[in-house]
Amino acid sequence: MKGLFISFEGNEGSGKSSVLSWIQKKFASEGIEIYLTREPGGNKIAEQIRNVILDKSNTNMDSKTEALLYAAARRQHLVENINPLLEDNKIVISDRYIDSSLAYQGFARGIGIQNVYDINMFATNNELPDLTILFDIDPDIGLKRIAANSNREVNRLDNEALDFHRKVHMGYMLLVKEFKSRIKVIDASKNFEEVCDEVYKILKKFIAENYNQ
Repeated sequence: MKGLFISFEGNEGSGKSSVLSWIQKKFASEGIEIYLTREPGGNKIAEQIRNVILDKSNTNMDSKTEALLYAAARRQHLVENINPLLEDNKIVISDRYIDSSLAYQGFARGIGIQNVYDINMFATNNELPDLTILFDIDPDIGLKRIAANSNREVNRLDNEALDFHRKVHMGYMLLVKEFKSRIKVIDASKNFEEVCDEVYKILKKFIAENYNQ
């Protein structure tokens, strides 16, 4: 048996990380263990790469360098964290995975979605999530949320112009059409309780139908 691999995606300020924490506690109360991780990061090597990518002083980073660094961190994350858990029949939810690279570097940076997809297929041995939940939010609202949250880490990508974040959103919408059987879209502009409830219902149904303990 193999576990379930789920990813959460969305623009900056979509609230997915907060919902993810709530989801883990909710399922734990029902006796279902969910393992959380994040990208870039999740282990020592990938976290070191994360620090390079998101360092606000690295303003001269080339777009292809950025895409390759994300793919490298993803590879380490997969082999060291995700795959061992899946092989042990666990449920894993990652805060971001390949779709972030396709939207941010592939579309918004203009490298090309297919080019970034190819890089990541090499890095991950063609491994995609079983399910992706996309937190859909207007980039303007997402950035206002970030500005209002003094406790949130502000990184290099947060400081990009609004036009960049709008392109990221456009990139995600293209991915929804391309991977419509895998990506489920939720309205992340709703209040926290409503979003949590909607995500919970999607995950509850998916786990019941696809997970064998």
